[in-house]
Amino acid sequence: MIKRAFLKLAGTTALATMLATGAFAQEVTLRMHQFLPAQANVPKNVLIPWAERVMEASGGRIEIQHFPSMQLGGTPPQLIDQAIDGVADIIWTVSGYTPGRFPRAEVFELPFTMTDAGDMSAAYWELAEEQMMDQDFADFKVLAVWVHGPGVIHSADPIESPGDLNGVKLRAPTRVTNKLFTNLGATTVGMPVPAIPEALSKGVVDATVIPWEVTGALKVPELVSNHTEFDGPAIYTTTFIFAMNKEKYESLPDDLKAAIDSQSGAEFSRMAGAQMQADDAPGREQALDLGNNVITISEADAAPWREAAAATTAEWIAEMDEKGIDGNALIARAKELLDKHNTQ
Repeated sequence: MIKRAFLKLAGTTALATMLATGAFAQEVTLRMHQFLPAQANVPKNVLIPWAERVMEASGGRIEIQHFPSMQLGGTPPQLIDQAIDGVADIIWTVSGYTPGRFPRAEVFELPFTMTDAGDMSAAYWELAEEQMMDQDFADFKVLAVWVHGPGVIHSADPIESPGDLNGVKLRAPTRVTNKLFTNLGATTVGMPVPAIPEALSKGVVDATVIPWEVTGALKVPELVSNHTEFDGPAIYTTTFIFAMNKEKYESLPDDLKAAIDSQSGAEFSRMAGAQMQADDAPGREQALDLGNNVITISEADAAPWREAAAATTAEWIAEMDEKGIDGNALIARAKELLDKHNTQ
């Protein structure tokens, strides 16, 4: 009995000591899920460094496990629901993989709007805070939002004018870009990024639109030999969402929430967009090294492209108005924020 009493006292004393010294401080493991291979630029240069900074800011109490290439199952369009349902704790996805679900974010995908991905990502975050957090994004905790660098057309045959797209089977990433390239004359096929190499190699599509930064990971310069880029405002870009399960976030103690928040938000959104655009250069260089044909459309020569693309913006405004969203006002506010955040 004396021995049992002593052990009980010793255990109680040890418990009190651990509580007093913080040895029982909450430790959390979070699963981060996304659709690209781990060696691709966004995981390597944006997502994994973010996770490392959060783990450091938490004093090692948060562990973030990275699951690339949809290793937790499902398809890229299911990522946002995985964050909502708790299948994953943190996800990174293309907002347009679920067409029409995030209509306000689409304003940043309209043609010939973006010149700098960092500036637009900062504007995207601010507009999200103003108009999206409690509406389009209400079901999850938003960690960051951003866009990629200028969209590029990668094709089997040269594309120098809108007429060259007639009859071309072209992969596009989102509802807005599908509408855009359909209006430009292509036969569009929607599919997530990981499906591009097989679709090109098997002739399911003749062309794809993606930024330079991801072409190396997908081996696109080895599958097609023509690349059409635009000097000046980009023909398109794509919006991304970096999100966390809301209940998981709310369950954390305040100091761990602070560790996550300190590495997220406006500054990180700008950095992520700027990093994606910075990562365009090696992909472009790889295509040139292979002897591929890089066609650069000047701002003057882009006039027929702009004229043909105007229908896409007009249709989008009408669709927003039908949803009870003032499309013209949304475009005007996005442009105000772009002017505000323009660092040039």
